Amino acid sequence: MGIGTSILLIAIGAILKFAVTVSTSGFNINTIGVILMIVGGVGLVLSLLWMTMWADRWRRPRTTYVEREVPPTEPY
Repeated sequence: MGIGTSILLIAIGAILKFAVTVSTSGFNINTIGVILMIVGGVGLVLSLLWMTMWADRWRRPRTTYVEREVPPTEPY
């Protein structure tokens, strides 16, 4: 789940929780809104953690070893 999807779920959940005033039988729309906000929040946190883990790997410079000849030192 990406950051955009998580924010979308949070927004839809907030709309269902705070803006919809429909009463239904069998399930509660407010509860579904809370569930969507929780799932979106968890997805957002996991997406951000995933990005920070992989950002470190992308920015780390690759170590290359260059073999070079060391000039001989003269004795004192």
